[in-house]
Amino acid sequence: MSQDHWLQNYNATCRLVQEIAENIHERNRQQRTGGNAAKINMTLRASMQKLNQNITHLKETLLQALSQHRILQSEADRRQNLVDDLVTRERQILATFKGETPDFEPSRSSLMPAGGGASGATANPWLIDESETCGLTFGEIKQQQQHIIEVQDAGLDALAAVISRQKQMGKDIGNELDEQNEIIDDLTNLVDKTDSRIRSETRRVKLVEVKSASCGSA
Repeated sequence: MSQDHWLQNYNATCRLVQEIAENIHERNRQQRTGGNAAKINMTLRASMQKLNQNITHLKETLLQALSQHRILQSEADRRQNLVDDLVTRERQILATFKGETPDFEPSRSSLMPAGGGASGATANPWLIDESETCGLTFGEIKQQQQHIIEVQDAGLDALAAVISRQKQMGKDIGNELDEQNEIIDDLTNLVDKTDSRIRSETRRVKLVEVKSASCGSA
């Protein structure tokens, strides 16, 4: 695999990210306006699966190129930073698709790398501004990005815990409703039996009154 081919795959993956972001925005707009978002959802699921496959391929081919000494370590670090950014962006997209984060409509310039060519002068496209990384080594930049990912993971873990508690609360409420329904069924049966007895007693009393009236007239 040539270096240019890796960059071409990376740029194609950036375009796929942009396409997914735009489709999510359109899907959300359709949902707000009462439109049909089902078809867009199907397209989004297929696109996100392809995005995951593309990122995995980029990781594997980068590792292969480095192990075969076809790129320098510094260039491998730079490309690994780009892949890490893609992974972070993929998580953001997935969270937005599930409705866990607000809608977004990123500009194309914020997604596509500067220059867009295969010259190797590709800029870091997301999250970390150049002013924030000025003077940092590749290892420090990677550590900074890893910290961002860890913070996001912690947020997702907290969200998962909240969802788990809500799910348990739903189960408890459901069990309580089942118990209440059983009590209501028992009361209904009791009322039915009592009503039947009252009607039977009423008929017996009327029969006794008729017999008593007959005996009195005799």
